[in-house]
Amino acid sequence: MEASSTSLKRLKFGKLKVVRRRLLQRYEHQPFISCLAGFYSCRWKRYQRRRTEPGKCCCKTRECVFFPLLVGAFCFSLVFLYMWGEAKNDYNNFDWYNYGNLGFWFLWSLVLLIVAAILFMYITLLLVLAMCLLAEGQQLYLHWSHKIGTFVVLGFSITALFILSVLWGDQWKTVRLSFQITAPYLHVGAITIMVLLAWPVALHAIRADKKVVQVIIVGPYLAILLFLFLIPLGMYSPCIREMGTLGPKPALIGHRGAPMLAPENTEMSFQKTIEHGGDGLETDVTISYDGVPFLMHDSTLRRTTNIKEVYPNDTAQNAALFSWDALEELNAGTWFLKDKPFSCMGSLSRADQNQAMNQSIYKLSNFLRLADSQNKLVIFDLYRPPEKHPYRNSWINRTLEVILSESGIRPHLVLWLENDMRSFVQSVAPGFQQTMGSKAPVEDLLMDNIVKLNLAYTEMSSEDIRKYAEANITTNLYVVNEPWLFSLAWCSGAHSVTTNAVHTLKNLSQPLFLMTPQQYNIMWILTDLTSVLLISLIFALHWWRERSFSCCAPDGGPMLESGTYNKFRTGEEGEESREPPPAQGHLRGGTGVLMD
Repeated sequence: MEASSTSLKRLKFGKLKVVRRRLLQRYEHQPFISCLAGFYSCRWKRYQRRRTEPGKCCCKTRECVFFPLLVGAFCFSLVFLYMWGEAKNDYNNFDWYNYGNLGFWFLWSLVLLIVAAILFMYITLLLVLAMCLLAEGQQLYLHWSHKIGTFVVLGFSITALFILSVLWGDQWKTVRLSFQITAPYLHVGAITIMVLLAWPVALHAIRADKKVVQVIIVGPYLAILLFLFLIPLGMYSPCIREMGTLGPKPALIGHRGAPMLAPENTEMSFQKTIEHGGDGLETDVTISYDGVPFLMHDSTLRRTTNIKEVYPNDTAQNAALFSWDALEELNAGTWFLKDKPFSCMGSLSRADQNQAMNQSIYKLSNFLRLADSQNKLVIFDLYRPPEKHPYRNSWINRTLEVILSESGIRPHLVLWLENDMRSFVQSVAPGFQQTMGSKAPVEDLLMDNIVKLNLAYTEMSSEDIRKYAEANITTNLYVVNEPWLFSLAWCSGAHSVTTNAVHTLKNLSQPLFLMTPQQYNIMWILTDLTSVLLISLIFALHWWRERSFSCCAPDGGPMLESGTYNKFRTGEEGEESREPPPAQGHLRGGTGVLMD
């Protein structure tokens, strides 16, 4: 009997030592929890916080209602940030649209990106704090100021997504294309997040005292996890292909020259394209009032000339209504140094600045002579003059006259895009490469002698490109600026792209993302198997810990959660307790257990 009594005492003493060690570990852990709760709830003192009771909900009803709003704000802000981040290829179009409505140039696209990033980081921080508090078994209470911030992020993200969807719906096509490059990495990132979330999910699921609660907690988690596991089965990307099947790198056509390095549609801009190895030149052609074709993209001269200084009363007048003598008086380069058209532009050298300041409006004939001398392809949008213009009905004839008689360019270098009077153009200049600006059945294209398609990159399709290539019809995509988008065009089989960034894309020796099917299968299968192993270990660890705590508690009671360690909780959730914190080092109940 005495031996049995001695063994029992030793066992109890050993259990108390284990409990004491764990309590001391939690005591030393309190500064970390205080920081979490302080930033999340503005409750920096321990007596202001409450731990989650075993089997109870992690927070009060109103916090349970608000937490999905926090998650929703995170999801919407993530979607908007991703969408706007992938829209970088078209920031110039967005800024140009705002310029047309506001009347002054500003990089609104960059401002919107910064705001979206700040709001996303803020809401992500709140969600990470919430997950950490749940992982520590703390009840959630989001401070009222953060609740207002959550509503701001949610409202801003939803409003921005709605407005952009209405005004710029094609941007969702860009997002869809981006998944063909980013999906493998997004899959790995999503699985990693699910592994991290396994800790609080397992903790609260195992502590739940009802099967229904456990199913509510674990069910959605496992459903999302299974969905992520199966996503790679439906993944498609032209950049996942067998070794040796990648086609040649697409040719680069400078969009208005090199507008990131020099004022657009100027001689300097086209020279920069040639210097950086561009294969072709793209521009926009307008005809002056006295019949001189010149290069100008906008309908007015406000954005890209100093017309406000030279002709202040004619800033709103159509560019085609000026005579060539009047146009020659304008400077077409000083605006470039004052109003940067791209957010990613580098600084210019002193020599380039001086050259840019002396640029003038460029004549079509001079542009064609430059292209011919450098053996570069040319493609241009030809604008019909406005009503009451002398050349409104003879604009194509006048342009052909300049191309064939004045410039002397070799006909095979001209990609003729204008669809009006195409049959007449073919009869006058049979050497032009006839180019169509939209998709059409192969039979119709061959009937019209079309040899090239000029398509927006949002219409990119490797299947269509391959189908047209089989009929000896090549495909050019515009406007492709970002390396990831160029990589996708390369993998899709595009023969050329029109770009603002010849100097950047010329340096790419291979697509940014390129895998064989075998490599990709190994990647996602290993990711899924590793995550299953880690999640299983996390659930097993929590099950073992909770079982160990129950075994170690005196008289089988829940020592850590409802016993001695948690006696100092006071007040209701959402209200700060007025009871002062207990003295450190206090001995409770004669057990010899050190309390915090």
